Amino acid sequence: MTIEEKVNHWLALSNEDFEVAGALLKMKRNLYVGFMCHQSVEKLFKGCFVKLLKDTPPFKHDLVFFAQKVGFFDLLSEEQKSFLRELNPLNIEARYPDYKNEIARYLTDDTTKWVYEQTKELLQWTKEKILL
Repeated sequence: MTIEEKVNHWLALSNEDFEVAGALLKMKRNLYVGFMCHQSVEKLFKGCFVKLLKDTPPFKHDLVFFAQKVGFFDLLSEEQKSFLRELNPLNIEARYPDYKNEIARYLTDDTTKWVYEQTKELLQWTKEKILL
């Protein structure tokens, strides 16, 4: 598989995950919207990793790590950096019962809608500035 094919693969996965997040938002499945938003950003960042570093991304889920490793963390606004830090725990921690209830309380309908919209903006920014 060429670098371009790998990047396109990650991009397709990211797009699919964001589409799923939108469907879950309509169903008010807030915890899973947060999880899929994280997955969407993670997969796009992994596509950036492949494109810019010409390497296979590590089996990590830390969005800040990927933004720093690829070299665009400093290009993000303070709001985008803060959002990445808020989005990070919606992946791993959302899978474990000890954290699941706490995250579910955080993800009200309004907060979940905000997470979805912020994810949409970050995905668009990343595609325009880094990936394409």
